[in-house]
Amino acid sequence: MTSEDRKKAPLTGQAGFTLIELLVVLVIIGLLATLVAPNFIGQSEKAKPKAARVQLENLRNALDMFQLDVGRYPTTDEGLEALILRPSTASRWAGPYLRDEMPKDPWGNPYFYQSPGESGSSYDIGSHGSDGRSGGDGTGVDIVVSG
Repeated sequence: MTSEDRKKAPLTGQAGFTLIELLVVLVIIGLLATLVAPNFIGQSEKAKPKAARVQLENLRNALDMFQLDVGRYPTTDEGLEALILRPSTASRWAGPYLRDEMPKDPWGNPYFYQSPGESGSSYDIGSHGSDGRSGGDGTGVDIVVSG
């Protein structure tokens, strides 16, 4: 038989998978997905507080640049918006101090800002966590940075 004859010859055995083989593979994939998916979902929730801390450090750096230019930190009334828009009382403002718009915390809520801070610091900046309210525990705990 030449190679051309082999190409033209009909298949004598059946090729492909049976329905049972396909169902077994789908059941195995389903079992693996139910075991692995919760681990991925849990890791996403664990990463959110870390992401909030990174964003807070970026905002803290921007606040320090504001303070170097203006000679003070924004007031509570001016808020974090003073990092993007010039307050009327800041004549030496050289911003904007953030490249993009004001970030929201990983749960989609705005960061809070208070100047002076509660513990006698120049300011407090933070996130109220997953519940969006002051206090809380677990993923709802407040994440606060003082400057």
